[in-house]
Amino acid sequence: MNFTKLLCGAALLSVSVAMSAHAADKVIAGMVFQQDQFFRTIQIGMEAAAKKEGVELLQSNSDNKPEKEQSLVNTYVSRKVNAIVISPLSKTASASALNRANDAGIKVVTYNSTIEGNTPAAFINSSQEDLGASTGKAAAAFIKEKLGGKANVAILQFKSQVPEQSAARVGGFTKAVAEGGDVKVVADQDAWLAEKAVSVTNDILTAHPEVNVIYAANEGGTVGAVQAVRNSGKQGKVFVFGIDGSQQLVNFLQSDDDILQAITAQQPYEIGFSAVEAAVAAIDGKQDEKEVIVPGKALNRNDPASVKAFGDELKKYK
Repeated sequence: MNFTKLLCGAALLSVSVAMSAHAADKVIAGMVFQQDQFFRTIQIGMEAAAKKEGVELLQSNSDNKPEKEQSLVNTYVSRKVNAIVISPLSKTASASALNRANDAGIKVVTYNSTIEGNTPAAFINSSQEDLGASTGKAAAAFIKEKLGGKANVAILQFKSQVPEQSAARVGGFTKAVAEGGDVKVVADQDAWLAEKAVSVTNDILTAHPEVNVIYAANEGGTVGAVQAVRNSGKQGKVFVFGIDGSQQLVNFLQSDDDILQAITAQQPYEIGFSAVEAAVAAIDGKQDEKEVIVPGKALNRNDPASVKAFGDELKKYK
């Protein structure tokens, strides 16, 4: 059952509710910070787990705004939910509101990103460093086999958005890609939204015509980098490697333009599902694992069957 509901507090929330006959017994707030396929699939996983566990699920989006995130958490504290499931915007800045929630007896489960301290009852995550390393290994192999062991790399990250996560993904990539041979990073800029990434990549390609490999640390950056290479007419000269999985990125891996070579996708449905299950276990006093790692999935245009299978799986969650 889905409906829109006005919650008390500072904000109007768009609330999606998954209910069962016993929904009133447990109320869980599930928060995302932007609306893209990754987070939408997380929400679908949350909804499925809420239905399975027979709990009420309130969903909201902080729109990548710290003040809205804090307002939403405060609203849920006033609402006296049993648990908050959240991907916090900041390891430090998000902590105060979530600590207050915890002090009020609300269980906190983080996913995708977390906060400092012991407040989270559980953290559901992919290893951000491993995600970057997986794509870095694919890039290293490509550089050895296709580029003669030499590459000038441009990096697009999101350190202004979620600095700790961005740094882990970039660090994992740069360490792994160095195995490709003579690999130099000649540009490193922030661009995590597709439109911005197109502009930033265009500027990089103009300022550094020697660039032949681009690594983007998230979905938007990867999409923008591919589009910028297309716009510049540098297909076959500049190759893109990225992080995250979406239907658009699957289409890019299947495209004959040969721009996007490999990505490492998280498994957002499993992350969302596991996060709500962990919240229920925490409410019941049964959550033992403090960190649950959901492995990423490496996808390469050299393995079209796996790419197609992943794309078919994504279509189930629209």
